[in-house]
Amino acid sequence: MDQAPGSPQQEQGLPGCYRHPDRETGIRCTRCERPICPECMISASVGFQCPDCVRNGSGTGHAPDAATPRTVAGGTVTADPRLITKILIGLCLAAYFVQLSVGDRFTDSFDLIGRAYVPVLGDVEGVAEGQWYRLLTAMFLHGSYIHIIFNMLSLWWIGGPLEAALGRARYLALYFVSGLAGSALTYLLAEPNQPSLGASGAIFGLFGATAVLMRRLQYDMRPVIALLVINLIFTFGWVNISWQAHIGGLVGGVVIGYAMVHAPRERRALVQYGTCAVVLIAVIVMTLLRTAQLT
Repeated sequence: MDQAPGSPQQEQGLPGCYRHPDRETGIRCTRCERPICPECMISASVGFQCPDCVRNGSGTGHAPDAATPRTVAGGTVTADPRLITKILIGLCLAAYFVQLSVGDRFTDSFDLIGRAYVPVLGDVEGVAEGQWYRLLTAMFLHGSYIHIIFNMLSLWWIGGPLEAALGRARYLALYFVSGLAGSALTYLLAEPNQPSLGASGAIFGLFGATAVLMRRLQYDMRPVIALLVINLIFTFGWVNISWQAHIGGLVGGVVIGYAMVHAPRERRALVQYGTCAVVLIAVIVMTLLRTAQLT
């Protein structure tokens, strides 16, 4: 039933962002006190500020261009906050069209496989054979229409707002390192002749980082917890789903996401990218251990 403006039910809800009225938020700019959503939040020494106040230098005594607008994680606020997400979706779609055009030879050349004889290639292939690039390229391949549609919708819904909150560079680092963590855990634990492909590991990383960000902003965690439970049920309840990639990506995303939104301001970049480096080291260690087992 629709509610008239000003009704008690509406007044009990959170206010809408002054730039995006359809987005409810409990955060206000510390200067002008207007409500702001995660996309509009710019980290300040105390609380968050809106882009207008930062751009105009309100109350700072500096020229308007003296302060560069920053996201909640310290990234630069851009005109198109979803650009990287759009590019990632485009790359996945392009790779899938190549798969459809070329066939199994292309897919079998770049999917994630530990070590096995691949008939279409006529040789023993896999990460254990020195093809480490498969840990990365498998993140852009998909096995069916349903597979890529579901993943790309998830990437758009989850990735877009997260990119706006983190900034492009941090978002890109989160995506790739989480995806590699999922690939490495799959390589370590799955059967060596079992191929794996898909962006799910990276997307689960974005999901984990989103949960950390929502907790940091004191948002209601029940929706994200419910979504996590549903995804985990699908992960462990359906066959032909690489649970290792999902769990590896999720853990990587939570670790990196925590560093992204909780890093102290004075050494923010060092903590954020240093954490990404630590996760990458873990990826390398898992890959080396599994390669030693298979060769």
